[in-house]
Amino acid sequence: MYGSFRMLLQALWAQLLCGWVLGSELTFELPDNAKQCFYEDIIMGTKCTLEFQVVTGGHYDVDCRLEDPDGTTLYKEMKKQYDSFTFTAPKNGTYKFCFSNEFSTFTALTQMESACVSIHEALKSVIDYQTHFRLREAQGRSRAEDLNTRVAFWSIGEAIILLVVSISQVVLLRSFFSDKKTTTTRIGS
Repeated sequence: MYGSFRMLLQALWAQLLCGWVLGSELTFELPDNAKQCFYEDIIMGTKCTLEFQVVTGGHYDVDCRLEDPDGTTLYKEMKKQYDSFTFTAPKNGTYKFCFSNEFSTFTALTQMESACVSIHEALKSVIDYQTHFRLREAQGRSRAEDLNTRVAFWSIGEAIILLVVSISQVVLLRSFFSDKKTTTTRIGS
């Protein structure tokens, strides 16, 4: 969920006349191209503070909107990472706090960027593997050529030895079958 946001929402309602403070804190995930609203019943004259902060995700910005029970917009900010807004409730009723990252071109760009980054990383990995295999292939080719040279020299050496041994055997065999004529020389006759 690269493009989703983790939000920290703090809403503080203070009733100054009664001397007590009511506050709540909420952390939630806001998916891509989504809008999430929260509703709170507030009594007229209550001083309230809305604070929000994007904790992680996307480009750390969201749209925030606060509406009173009649639908009148009391607060609206676009593409903010954090903000605080204090107001006094003008009337009794349910107030609506909405957060969105529906600015789809920006979010789509984020998704596109993340896809490009992952494709780039995969291609870098492929290039690394190709380089590794090319080096291994070059080493294997070098070993094969060296082995081929050694086998060729060994074969030539064996052929020479075979030729020498063959000639020696022929000469030796001829010597066994040749007639040796003994020559006697007479002295005085």
